[in-house]
Amino acid sequence: MAQSGSGSILGNSVLRKEDPGLLRGTNEYTDDMKFPNMANIVFVRSSVAHGRIVSIDVSGAKDMPGVLAVYTADDLNLPNNVGFAGTPQHVRPPLARGKVRFVGDIVAAIIATDLYKGQDAAEQVIVDYDVMPAVVDLEQSLAGGILLFEELGSNVAFATALGADSNALEGADVVAESRILSQRLAGVPMEPNACIAVPEGDRLKFIVATQAAHAVKPALAAGIGVDPEQVRVIGPWVGGGFGPKAAYYVEYEICAKAALLLQRPVKWTESRTENMLSMGHGRGYIMDVKMGVKKDGTIVGLHARCIADGGAYPMVGTVLPMLTQMLSQGVYNIPKIDFDAKTVVTNTTPTVAYRGAGRPEATQMLERILDIAADMTGIDPAEIRRKNFIQPSQFPYTTITGANYDSGDYEKALDTALKLSDYKGLRSEQQRRIASGANKVLGIGISSYVEVTAPLGLFAEYGKVTIDDDGGATMVVGTSSHGQAHDTAFSMIVSDKLGIPMDQIRHVQSDTDLVPRGAGTMGSRSLQTAGSAVFVASENVLEQGKKIAARLLEASEGDIVKGDGGLQVAGVPAKVISWVQLAAESKKEGNELTHELDFSEGDSTYPFGTHVSVVEIDKETGEARLINHFAVDDCGRVLNPMLVAGQQHGGIAQGIAQTLYEHVQYDEDGNPKSSNLMDYLMPSAAEMPSFTTFNTETDSPRNPLGAKGIGESGTIGSTPALHNAVVDALSHLGVMHVDMPCTPQKIWAAISAA
Repeated sequence: MAQSGSGSILGNSVLRKEDPGLLRGTNEYTDDMKFPNMANIVFVRSSVAHGRIVSIDVSGAKDMPGVLAVYTADDLNLPNNVGFAGTPQHVRPPLARGKVRFVGDIVAAIIATDLYKGQDAAEQVIVDYDVMPAVVDLEQSLAGGILLFEELGSNVAFATALGADSNALEGADVVAESRILSQRLAGVPMEPNACIAVPEGDRLKFIVATQAAHAVKPALAAGIGVDPEQVRVIGPWVGGGFGPKAAYYVEYEICAKAALLLQRPVKWTESRTENMLSMGHGRGYIMDVKMGVKKDGTIVGLHARCIADGGAYPMVGTVLPMLTQMLSQGVYNIPKIDFDAKTVVTNTTPTVAYRGAGRPEATQMLERILDIAADMTGIDPAEIRRKNFIQPSQFPYTTITGANYDSGDYEKALDTALKLSDYKGLRSEQQRRIASGANKVLGIGISSYVEVTAPLGLFAEYGKVTIDDDGGATMVVGTSSHGQAHDTAFSMIVSDKLGIPMDQIRHVQSDTDLVPRGAGTMGSRSLQTAGSAVFVASENVLEQGKKIAARLLEASEGDIVKGDGGLQVAGVPAKVISWVQLAAESKKEGNELTHELDFSEGDSTYPFGTHVSVVEIDKETGEARLINHFAVDDCGRVLNPMLVAGQQHGGIAQGIAQTLYEHVQYDEDGNPKSSNLMDYLMPSAAEMPSFTTFNTETDSPRNPLGAKGIGESGTIGSTPALHNAVVDALSHLGVMHVDMPCTPQKIWAAISAA
């Protein structure tokens, strides 16, 4: 692949094509769209976390002005949603039938001529519940004293384990142990969930803010009882996804069914509070972990017991512990791993994939316990990592947890991060403050990580490139952009291959009528999958064009090269056959200049890196202030450094937010304590320092671009680095651990207790 400086656009910072529309406000999101005769749907949600439905009185709502229909489970009789696993055990009726299992469960739907009339009518619905005890604590749920699905006899929805007989800690001189909590988080995208169902004859057009339009189509068709070919799903501009918008929501099919029954468009747009209650949450782990090490810091083994929160109805979050298990070896030579995880249901909002999805939890567990081991052995945190790294000569490398690492140079990323941060200087300043008795102490935290991108078989994707009659090109891809600048990245590939200016390249995505198939966007997969498909398709189109140009120019096919606006004979720039001419000539022969494929030659890739976080803590108040963060992330060959840096910055901010700020909380009765942004603490740019980001480049051999994912790396690397920095600042006082989020209250309490 051509490198920066060789005449190739690839590897250079190129401005985003998407930004003018975003900055001018001309890009249309779901809630911006209006259709004639459009109605709004408002959901009546359960106010109790666990209870039997005694009665639902909708008579008052039906009489309200502007109300077109009021539906309960008996009215729509929609099939049960079987969630991610597709099993009948933990089913969810789209409209609650017989029982509610979390605050936010849907008991009725109001269709009204406008949103405000629908909201007024919803307040008139009276539901009588026989309230039952709720369970929100994971260990209590595992114990099974309160069951969400009594007929199953257990709250365990998923389990995974390996190495139970490995005696993982045998031979250790020191055993570090800790309980590490990865607290529940909310995605909080700028745009909440939204959809519009539009009947069009015998078909339904369904516009939805989604990361995966093609996944919505079959699920929606099954839910409303129509043939999939009668459904067209369109994902317009999407204001942030972060994983929760890759999920399928029962609200979609209630909205769609109402539109079909009323034969008019119906729109649903979440309020922020509704978003906090009904959009899937992330994380929610208890990890009890032990690491055995020799006196010299050599890791002997890892023993981990995890409980994950699946929420009230199993969705994709239920199975994410298998990714935690896969990545529990991290970047280290760990000879023995004993890992056991169970996902339990609780009377809370269901959990889904949230930026990193099971991989951050593995890194949080591993990097935190390794710091404790370093503290117990008196070895510098950087050096205990260096001592145990998997070496470049060992790749490709299959871990004992079954991950097949493609390539890596972990020590290079660590050394670069230590140099960028002036690690030795930071340690000296830390000791100076301790010696002087300064009130504001310094903490330095390190996190070295590896993650998997395009996981779980998501390394295949559809792509097509066509030369248009005007000499431009159209790219059709199965991924769905929601802020990542796919149009820019894919256009760079086509432009580099074919010489067509980027502003003449069109990007088609997220429309099931225009794109035949696609897995969507999640797992940091888009460049290595759809990007590779576009790359291969462009190469094929180029070869087709060369054949035509060679004939027209009476030259050897091998002498035809990319020229200015078309193809030419090498060394003869005056004779160029334009892409307009090439497209026309191809059509004369009865063909388009086009190629499509499902790129599936590769496999998952494994980005890696090291983050160093620097925090200042006020011993009197417990306030932790992040003063610097250094991220060295390796995502293989970098296509556009500006796009990569943007992903790093966004990911780091989300990772920092988990360490210091964000936490979805419930009381013991399952009532949400953080159902709006008054109670759910999210940092702004004012709480963030300027991040220092850098990239080492270790090509992946698994795709023609040499690319690995970058969308989640910042989140995975930053959280444990900052977490370690907080504890590092307090370790001289005897503090060994502080639970996330590391709030001033928790830090002050830890200092007081120590």
